[in-house]
Amino acid sequence: MAAVELQALLRFLSQDAKVPLATALSKVKELQQANLATPEKLAKVKATEITTMFPDEKMAKVIIAAAKRVTKKRAAGDDSASSPKKRKKESLVSDDAPTSPADLEASVALPISTTPEDALAKMTVFSNRAPLFLAFTVTLLKHTMPEQPLTSRLSLAQAFISTSSRSRAVNLGIQTLDRADVEAEERLAMGQPSVVILGKEIKVLRRWGYEWKESGETGREGVEGSVLGGDQEAGAEHHDTREEIVEGSAEADAEEQPALWALDLEALRKSNKSDITLANAKAGNNSSLPIYTPQSARTYLLKSFDTPSDGKASKTSAGARAAIKEQNLGCLLQALNLLYESWAAALSPAELDKRTWGWYVKVRPEVEQGVAGWGGKNEIRLADILALRRQP
Repeated sequence: MAAVELQALLRFLSQDAKVPLATALSKVKELQQANLATPEKLAKVKATEITTMFPDEKMAKVIIAAAKRVTKKRAAGDDSASSPKKRKKESLVSDDAPTSPADLEASVALPISTTPEDALAKMTVFSNRAPLFLAFTVTLLKHTMPEQPLTSRLSLAQAFISTSSRSRAVNLGIQTLDRADVEAEERLAMGQPSVVILGKEIKVLRRWGYEWKESGETGREGVEGSVLGGDQEAGAEHHDTREEIVEGSAEADAEEQPALWALDLEALRKSNKSDITLANAKAGNNSSLPIYTPQSARTYLLKSFDTPSDGKASKTSAGARAAIKEQNLGCLLQALNLLYESWAAALSPAELDKRTWGWYVKVRPEVEQGVAGWGGKNEIRLADILALRRQP
């Protein structure tokens, strides 16, 4: 099966039919041998005809239903069901843009938790690796870029995770990237300032004139100061390192460093101008260049941290499940805040940046190696995160 066909089939199974990626990967060869490697072909068979490959009858029915839905939409000239990017764009333009910087910052507020530490240490959440690393990165940036508002930190963190995930997918053969595409993105990035996050260069847009803090506020405090809580005093300790973060800003006053957006070079290479303009409006981005939106990062975090299953059939409603995930995210961020706060006074921002990968590796969920583990989920013990704190 060609790489493009393989990617299309895996995308359909994992995203449209909601089949766990590990299961989807194990069934690709069987589907190919049965000449059922496309939604159009799957739509023409009955669920009972694929139960030899998918013994779970419910899963088989969901796959056939998804195949029919995708096939119908494609026939009507609408392939949005098979295009996550199109679905994301539609959701972006369906909401009104915030009316002020304060409104924008408030709209992406992350959940907070005041769970006692002994209870926090007993908690376990269930997720895959990428959103956990995103949570690590957002928390890290509170200390390495304390002058940046939450919208900027979410955008920058999402850029780091997205570009890292793409590189990993290319290395595993899950995604292909032509040299011409790489060169095109490099040309588009020329002249843009950049920041370095966990050793990776992220191209940015400066948000000149973005006044997100209330009058009289300084440093990191302000709209986001009440969102995740905790380290209000840490920002003052790191002001002297800000000018090292953005290239070409060594001579600038750190207090004058503007808020930043992470530039989405892949979207810039692929997209059309109208799509960019509509998506940017909701994010509060006034330029014509596409960015990693804070809303996408926030949504990803909110939906990613479930509670481990007890093996019993769940009757929890969608709303209740979303509330559980939000609460779990709040507790995870609380544990990460406690970790970074314990080291903030002892380590420089650069040292915190260097240690983050090692901390993440020690607590990330265990999954299979290689392609089989891509997107795999497992338990994350908050006690393991708390154990990394600096001892007094």
